[in-house]
Amino acid sequence: MSSPRLSAQPTDPRQQQAHAWAAAMLDRPLTIESLAGDASFRRYFRVRDDATTWVIMDAPPDREDCAPFIDVDRRMATAGLPVPEIIAADTDNGFLLLDDLGDDLLRDALTTNNADECFPKLFRQLEQFASTVDATGLPPYDRQQLLVELELFPKWYLEKHKGCRLSCEDWDIWEALCTRLIQSAMGQPQVFVHHDFHSCNLLVQPDGDIAIIDFQDAVRGPVTYDLSSLLWDRYIHWPRARLEGWMEDTRLQLAPGVDPDTWVRWCDWMGLQRNLKIVGIFARLCLRDGKASYLDLIPMFWRYLEDVLPLYPEFAEFAGLLERLECAP
Repeated sequence: MSSPRLSAQPTDPRQQQAHAWAAAMLDRPLTIESLAGDASFRRYFRVRDDATTWVIMDAPPDREDCAPFIDVDRRMATAGLPVPEIIAADTDNGFLLLDDLGDDLLRDALTTNNADECFPKLFRQLEQFASTVDATGLPPYDRQQLLVELELFPKWYLEKHKGCRLSCEDWDIWEALCTRLIQSAMGQPQVFVHHDFHSCNLLVQPDGDIAIIDFQDAVRGPVTYDLSSLLWDRYIHWPRARLEGWMEDTRLQLAPGVDPDTWVRWCDWMGLQRNLKIVGIFARLCLRDGKASYLDLIPMFWRYLEDVLPLYPEFAEFAGLLERLECAP
């Protein structure tokens, strides 16, 4: 979410429907403002009376499903994590009424100077994800799903966006990379995974706590995935020494029995999987969905690939492939 602005579409039928529904649920007149949406088809509105504000999630039922948000919100709240309270739900029409956690994104608060103050709070949340949040019945982040996500990179970024044609030998190199990354992910403890745990989905509260949003895509998957999302963020590039220090901090909290070198490799390789996927997703958002602004975010994630690939001889052929294709953003 971002700072509220007055709606530019006062005749928007769903906004009007959401406004009327919230006023009925709260039994009072309300004003309504639009908030920023996200990469999905969900939108958000803020409603208010003279004293209090609330947030409406608008998830059109032909495009989105509110049920996963409700389910994961319950799981996380039960574990004592700071998530929005669901005040009312109309799943048939795709509306949720939530308490208002504000607009203070960690993205805007996090700096190189205060990260060592902020991150320990988030590492404790990751520990709760792994040890306390019930992941029973969540979609498995399994081999097939990991591969589906990886395939976004050659399909949408290399072929469709960059116009690169991969030879049979190129595909062999790509498949070898995928096999290694997937085996690494599946060899980790499988726990609750937020699946998008980064500074745009974390809201700093007045008491200094950090609330969690946008968790409806949660899965049961590798223990390092959310850490990789947090550390390889789109807004701040951290020096390798700091990354490795935080990796060790989280190893001691999340997996003290795992060898330190193994843990670092797990984190790095999970980050590679995620960042390849993100480059593919951003190309798809531009080409398929007309959201060209996401192309501007690709260079940061490409830099992450360039940072990590040289650390592992196993990936020398793939790094050479990217250089040969001249496909950098």
